[in-house]
Formats: sequence, C-alpha cells, structure tokens
Amino acid sequence: MDALLAKASQGVDPDAPDAFFQIFLNLLNLMPWAAMFWWSVAFVVVGALLGWFRGRTVEGIVWAAALGPIGWIVILIRPRPKPRAEPPPL
Repeated sequence: MDALLAKASQGVDPDAPDAFFQIFLNLLNLMPWAAMFWWSVAFVVVGALLGWFRGRTVEGIVWAAALGPIGWIVILIRPRPKPRAEPPPL
C-alpha cells in the first residue's frame, strides 16, 4: 500500500489546491487501459454469441457490456423467448 501511495503522490505538492486532482490523475495513469478495453470487447463478443444462441442477441450484448461475465449468466438463466403465434399461410 505504501508503494501505491508513493506512486500516486509522486510529484504532487500536498498543499496545492489541485493536489486531489493530481493524485487522481496519477492513479488513473497506473491503470492498464488497453487490457481493460480488450477484455471488455471479448466479454461483449461472448455475450453476443450467447445471446444469439438463446434468441436474444441485443440483450446479450447489453448484459455483457453492463456486467461482463456475470451478464453471461443472466443470459443463460433467462428462458428463451416463445415464438409468436402466426396464422398458417394461405
């Protein structure tokens, strides 16, 4: 924890009015943004495939984008949509 605090407060004057903002930006710079982006894309793709398999493609994309892998479980637990009752062709 001390190492994280040292990295976050590196080059920041604690008495400066924007010290909080500078520490916040330093913490954001420590995040692996590229990896997080590609993992999110993978979660959405798998959610779309599961949604397509279950007949709910858009719902699969939305749940996977919002909840990640937990959205996959939501899609798999929900029942398949019932087909609409259409009259027979003439």
